[in-house]
Amino acid sequence: MASSVLSLASATPSASLSSHEIEKGKLNLGNSSLCFKKEKTNPFMKTKSVGRISMAVASNVSRFEAITMAPPDPILGVSEAFKADNHELKLNLGVGAYRTEELQPYVLDVVKKADKLLLEKGENREYLPIEGLAAFNKVTAELLFGADNPVIKQQRVATVQGLSGTGSLRLAAALIERYFSGAKVLISSPTWGNHKNIFNDARVPWSEYRYYDPKTVGLDFEGMIADIKAAPEGSFILLHGCAHNPTGIDPTPEQWETIADVIQEKNHIPFFDIAYQGFASGSLDADASSVRMFVARGMEVIAAQSYSKNLGLYAERIGAINVVCSSSDAAARVKSQLKRIARPMYSNPPVHGARIVASIVGDATLFKEWNAEMEMMAGRIMNVRQKLFDSLSSKDKSGKDWSFVLKQIGMFSFTGLNKAQCDNMTNKWHVYMTKDGRISLAGLSLAKCEYLADAIIDSYHNVS
Repeated sequence: MASSVLSLASATPSASLSSHEIEKGKLNLGNSSLCFKKEKTNPFMKTKSVGRISMAVASNVSRFEAITMAPPDPILGVSEAFKADNHELKLNLGVGAYRTEELQPYVLDVVKKADKLLLEKGENREYLPIEGLAAFNKVTAELLFGADNPVIKQQRVATVQGLSGTGSLRLAAALIERYFSGAKVLISSPTWGNHKNIFNDARVPWSEYRYYDPKTVGLDFEGMIADIKAAPEGSFILLHGCAHNPTGIDPTPEQWETIADVIQEKNHIPFFDIAYQGFASGSLDADASSVRMFVARGMEVIAAQSYSKNLGLYAERIGAINVVCSSSDAAARVKSQLKRIARPMYSNPPVHGARIVASIVGDATLFKEWNAEMEMMAGRIMNVRQKLFDSLSSKDKSGKDWSFVLKQIGMFSFTGLNKAQCDNMTNKWHVYMTKDGRISLAGLSLAKCEYLADAIIDSYHNVS
């Protein structure tokens, strides 16, 4: 940094300095003199006064000074707080990740087998094309829509491999912002915490439609339909294909038909987030039924997929964005623009997770094993859900109806607890959860159900 440079032979504190001498750059100090040179001062310097002499003093002011500290992530921050707690009974029910009955992370056996086969093949690590691994894109579209679906046979689906569900949603959001200027996305209230971030980041306007009814701890179906009807024509309606996050409340098949009716009437575009196919009910086909019904009606559909939950590939960041179009020509153009968006965003996706999915889905034996493991994981969560309901019902003598726990589906349960009650769950009972009252049953064991029931009952009845 530039600063005033002082050359000092011998100085006395009694020196006097005239403005003329300052301009000349020389100061007489009795028998000695102080010479100094003026240089341009840096804007990131502070000025310090010593007597009647002003000197520039270097200061460590960052060019990034105006950047404020970001708030902690409401979901991932739960895990950090959990790790810092040393209590022996602590529970982490915040992050949606599957755990064994011993509450340990689980790597699927079929994934281990696929990994071993890939290692034996000695695959290279070359860049993938922008759209991702062709074999993955083929099987992921077939898995979602059905291999015999006309939209597959007629090449009316634009599929691009994305960075799991989040990255796939982000690609679709960028497509909306670029080609549907001013269009609004409607998201459920409540929804997964990252949905709003994704659309905000893409500068896509959004609003909410009613979904959760706190009085019944169930679906506000009338409110949902009314809000979708009231939305501007041509809006994008974000729907959770199965196992709604965070509520675990899904429409019935009849309600899905009504939702499709209204979306068609209003010329809206359905936009599905499919994060739990096969992981909710244990059936890949059953969990894709809502999407397939919309497609069977001839509707153009956007659908994001993730393999974090159903294959346990959390860290591989493997997913896809699919756009079902009315013609193969439109699908080709949409795919070209999705690739154009992806190129400056991340260039091309990672290969390993894509190869694992393609290997498993493309091999009849491995595919059968995967289905069995999905049924096992979904079944364990269902057993935990039943045990929690039984524990709540037997321990709570108030007569409160806890049956909503059984009516919900997937890895989450929406407890209906408010923020103060959630704080009590954490501060008193060491149960870590998001502040909206969501708990991940995938992170709960049968052995801990009674403890959790005690915590919920205490928080619900004793904290307002």
